[in-house]
Amino acid sequence: MFDAVKLLPVDETDPVAAPKVAPARVGSSIGKRSFDVLVALMVLLFVAPVLIGAAIAVWIESGGPVLFRQRRTGYRGDHFVIFKFRTMTVLEDGAVLKHATRDDARVTRVGAFLRKTSIDELPQLFNVLRGDMSLVGPRPHALAHDEFYAGQLPQYNLRFQARPGLTGLAQVSGLRGEIKAVEAMARRVEADIDYIGRWSPALDLQIMARTVPLIFHDPRAY
Repeated sequence: MFDAVKLLPVDETDPVAAPKVAPARVGSSIGKRSFDVLVALMVLLFVAPVLIGAAIAVWIESGGPVLFRQRRTGYRGDHFVIFKFRTMTVLEDGAVLKHATRDDARVTRVGAFLRKTSIDELPQLFNVLRGDMSLVGPRPHALAHDEFYAGQLPQYNLRFQARPGLTGLAQVSGLRGEIKAVEAMARRVEADIDYIGRWSPALDLQIMARTVPLIFHDPRAY
């Protein structure tokens, strides 16, 4: 149903759209990829008990699949299947998807806790090991949302010049939560493009450090 996303040409005259660093450097950096694998392995070993506990809690509360799988758009527009702990009563992956909202009736009790603490995102460490994702980069959206916003925002597809991340500049800048208007997504896209343009190992470390306190308290996580 969905084809790979076609990347839009970069307008070198646009200071926002034109990355200051060649996009290929972000996606093909051997150092960034090596760091991703090393840290992902270390974190997985550390949080293994949390992963097991979360899986058991999801299964006990509602049965069915423990993991939520959904197709997302990755580096250079290629598709991959993202892993999360299931937090809702639905497993949507179609042409029409509804964004999660505050007090969403689809979210289970266990799911609400997992989403609030971002534990539901931990299985994406396996996506990092597979090379689908990076620790830091633009957050991936469902294919249906990519198609919609690419039609609304000319610069949207520039996000795919980097591997999607577990966290990103948009998320640590307060651009997380319910999307009620296209303008909210536009601000996220601008942050993603800014990240690609300014990428450096130091910036990744800074974003990761700013992510840690949000795990314990982020009013926009639900």
